[in-house]
Amino acid sequence: MIRVLLADDEELIRQAVAALLGLEADLDVVAQAADGRAAVEAARAHRPDVAVIDLQMPGLDGLEVTAELTRAVPSCKVVILTGRGRPPHLAQALHAGAKGFLPKGSPGGALAEVIRRVHAGGRYVDPALAADALTAPPCPLTPRELEVLRLAQFDTPATAIARRTGLSAGTVRNHLSAVMSKLGVNSRADAYRLAETNGWL
Repeated sequence: MIRVLLADDEELIRQAVAALLGLEADLDVVAQAADGRAAVEAARAHRPDVAVIDLQMPGLDGLEVTAELTRAVPSCKVVILTGRGRPPHLAQALHAGAKGFLPKGSPGGALAEVIRRVHAGGRYVDPALAADALTAPPCPLTPRELEVLRLAQFDTPATAIARRTGLSAGTVRNHLSAVMSKLGVNSRADAYRLAETNGWL
């Protein structure tokens, strides 16, 4: 019997996946969690064989949970299940230690097969996402530019971003100007949307 942990902040999806996996004779959902921190605690408590983790969750996101489980519960294999997977997310997930990466729109029986595969020591990456990852443009922004852009999401004033980053307000404005120039957009909002769409944030 393969012991499975499910972590997804959307209860309806989590319950549906649990019900789907419950139909498989060799899979047993031993714990569920609605956020990243609860997922780590549940994994420590229940020691599942495989954790199916949503990429975007409150508290700790799926990548942070993956890295923590790889360190704290190394016998637990992680499968990322996401509705918004982008090529950079795939690379980040694999680097964090994930053994599987599957879109939520996959066929019903696919998740059970992926769980079996990673439990047996294999890996699985959605073929379409893998193909996209091979042809995706690299992020043109520096780590500092990404940090500033992340903080600028809600039109945060440059002075507030400066306080958070330890930079001067002028340097923050320069970074934001460089970001918009590199991405070929005219506003912070457009820059943020484009970076998020490409999975750079």
